[in-house]
Amino acid sequence: MSEDILIAEKKRFHIEEAILILLLILSLVGIGIMDFSPADGYGYWLIMMLLFGLFAMIIGWIQSKHRADDFKIILREQSMHWATSLLVVGGAFLIHQSGRIAEEDAGLIILLILSLSTILDGLRVGWRFSMVGLFLGVAAVVSVYTPHFLWIELGIAILIVAVTIAWELWMEKKAQS
Repeated sequence: MSEDILIAEKKRFHIEEAILILLLILSLVGIGIMDFSPADGYGYWLIMMLLFGLFAMIIGWIQSKHRADDFKIILREQSMHWATSLLVVGGAFLIHQSGRIAEEDAGLIILLILSLSTILDGLRVGWRFSMVGLFLGVAAVVSVYTPHFLWIELGIAILIVAVTIAWELWMEKKAQS
């Protein structure tokens, strides 16, 4: 590999890793908000849907090597993916408004929808995004079964970050030899 390609790959890794860490932190904040105020948690996860979509588009754009045609395709695919996810969240909100599900349950359902959307988008933009989606799904389930779930989820988030950094360092060392 040429030196320029290695530098570009390192830069992309740093950006994607920063996005991973930011999304995990924001997810932990959202889980904490949802625990203390389910109504606020619902609004927070709605905003997070938009933010996740934006970050997916940024990662896709970085990976496209900045070609205009690729970016148009990425923008269209990502917009459709996250718009349909928002439609499903809207459906969950309408079911909640009808009184069929409690506020706490609506937040968990939205968290699971975001988890699925993120996992599936990770197939397109990279495995780190899927890791965040898996984290969200596990967080939704863990939060139902244990009262001290924030500490468990913090540990899982730290583990995800450590594993992704170790994996990237191992792959970089492997590529250099």
